[in-house]
Amino acid sequence: MGYLNNTVVTVDAILTDVGRQLLAQQNGQFRITQFALADDEIDYTLYNPTHPSGSAYYGQAIENMPLLEAFPQATQTMKYKLVTLPRGTAVMPILNVGYSSITLKQGASLAINPQTLNYLGGTVVESSGYTATISDIRLLSTFQGVGINTPDVQALNLANQTTTIGTSVSRTVVGTTINMIATTVNTLFSSTSQLQATLTITGRDSGASVTIPVTVTQN
Repeated sequence: MGYLNNTVVTVDAILTDVGRQLLAQQNGQFRITQFALADDEIDYTLYNPTHPSGSAYYGQAIENMPLLEAFPQATQTMKYKLVTLPRGTAVMPILNVGYSSITLKQGASLAINPQTLNYLGGTVVESSGYTATISDIRLLSTFQGVGINTPDVQALNLANQTTTIGTSVSRTVVGTTINMIATTVNTLFSSTSQLQATLTITGRDSGASVTIPVTVTQN
């Protein structure tokens, strides 16, 4: 979603790939229950507190910047989401997933249990869980989020429980635990012994995010 211009409040909104999948099922599961805001296109270094025309013009360059139009690829937009943190927060929350990178052999499984540091006074597992997006679902035969049982999350996870397909597309699930099983499809390795993608995990309460590389090696 994006503003078409910044002179009138006109909003351009399109569904993400996941939203289109849910809508196409026509089973009543498509419900917009939440939204997020982001400032990916804003360059805050343009804020100029020394502008000769005074304080009303400090942010003029930012306000005149062109804004992104909506596009459906979730991995390429909303990278810098705006979050509301508890009053008195002194440091930004960060995610600990226990890995700086992930390497799996074909058919190997892994369970990721994210934790959020510097949040609500310590280290916590967020009550709303974590959003996990794999950039190329072909690498995984199973990509599953568990631990959050609200209707909207169950609908999202159900729509995204899939076996490896032949198209390089991203896939998103939600949970407090993210289960992964590497693909066993040998034809994907026709010209290489390794497949690579990225895994992005974001706290649904804190907004903290981390992206790590994922490699699947052929047996």
